[in-house]
Amino acid sequence: MISEYFLELNANGLYCAAGDFYLDPIKPVQTAVISHAHADHAIGGHQQVFATAATFAFMDLRYGKNAGRQKLTLAYHEKVPIKEVLVTLIPAGHMLGSAQVLMEFEGVKYLYTGDFKLQPDATCEMLKFTKADVLITETTFANPQIKHPDQVSEIEKLSQIPSNILLGAYALGKSQRLIELINQFCPEKEILVHRQIEPINRIYERFGFLSGRYKLYDRKSIKTQNNFIYMVPPFTFHSYSKAINLRRIFASGWKNLQTNEQDSLYISDHADWEDILLLIQKVQPQQIWTLHGNGNHLKQYFADKIRVKILN
Repeated sequence: MISEYFLELNANGLYCAAGDFYLDPIKPVQTAVISHAHADHAIGGHQQVFATAATFAFMDLRYGKNAGRQKLTLAYHEKVPIKEVLVTLIPAGHMLGSAQVLMEFEGVKYLYTGDFKLQPDATCEMLKFTKADVLITETTFANPQIKHPDQVSEIEKLSQIPSNILLGAYALGKSQRLIELINQFCPEKEILVHRQIEPINRIYERFGFLSGRYKLYDRKSIKTQNNFIYMVPPFTFHSYSKAINLRRIFASGWKNLQTNEQDSLYISDHADWEDILLLIQKVQPQQIWTLHGNGNHLKQYFADKIRVKILN
């Protein structure tokens, strides 16, 4: 029988009492299971942490000794008991090392997606579908009006721009995906990366998930018009608001983060409405619990067919 209180939100985050652990806690806790390394899911200071090897590599880079007192690395599909709960990490397709968390308790399977996507991505493990009784899903873009465009059509826009490009992107995950896409579909462009992106690239290369060419940025290069794409994290992108001889473009699934209608690049690392529905179809849950966004559209869509509970 499904336990309605198997997961509950409290001041520290999403808590599993049967296993006495948190999923992606927002404050330091005794035991944490981390789905992926983005800072809104993986913070430092936990006593005991379960995650994939790649997630720990990124946490070590960001937090150093504060990445976790006891770090327990889990391979995908490896089953480990945490108190009364059997936990398995399954690829989520969001970024390198990202995982869905399958939790088995008293004969019921609860699947926490973390952040996920279904679009192809050469820089991470693709999402694996698994059946569960309860699906705990992100709803970042869970709106019937949102459909992510084809990533190849989007990235090929860059080939139509003759001037140098200042390309804003999150340093972890999005930048590496863009490097691979640009090298494959805009090979005439030369990629210069910001100094904060380069060490993350090295981790991707160590895990065998980045092969595209790029160089570390230097100021002399960007002053020359030579089909350069200068890839920078958000804070640097915004500091170049008055840059001349550059086309400013920010890669995101959010409309409000686009520079303007002409210079848009809609590439998201989250699932859109149709992909969320496809995931639900594959998982075949009896119940859906929603997080990280607006779950009301799913609640209305499924009505009396599947129970939808909004956790946040």
